[in-house]
Amino acid sequence: MSQALVEAALAARDHAHAPFSNFRVGAAVEDSSGRIYAGCNIENATYGLTVCAERVAIFKAISEGAREFRRIAVAADTDTLTPPCGACRQILWEFCGDIEVILTNPRGAYESLRLAELFPRPFDASFL
Repeated sequence: MSQALVEAALAARDHAHAPFSNFRVGAAVEDSSGRIYAGCNIENATYGLTVCAERVAIFKAISEGAREFRRIAVAADTDTLTPPCGACRQILWEFCGDIEVILTNPRGAYESLRLAELFPRPFDASFL
């Protein structure tokens, strides 16, 4: 586990904009050079325009030039550790491949999985 990555995800969670659900999530992705990009969920009154923390972190990294990734940490204040949603799993697969996914909460619980465990039969460009 990368402590710096987990801490970045937990810190990003503090910036979440979740006035409707109060479900605040932070994520931090580490690129191949070790640089960390963090993001939080940002809700919208229409819900459909809400963006998850994982996608914010990935899009932030991509927008800053990162193209290869090692791992991502996802932090939510839940007793049962919260995995990325289906849309985020798709984005993670397309941009990161089978990376390590660290699930954590503010109480120090964590679990590490490979993305392929969470997303066993992904759709990607090989099907096009």
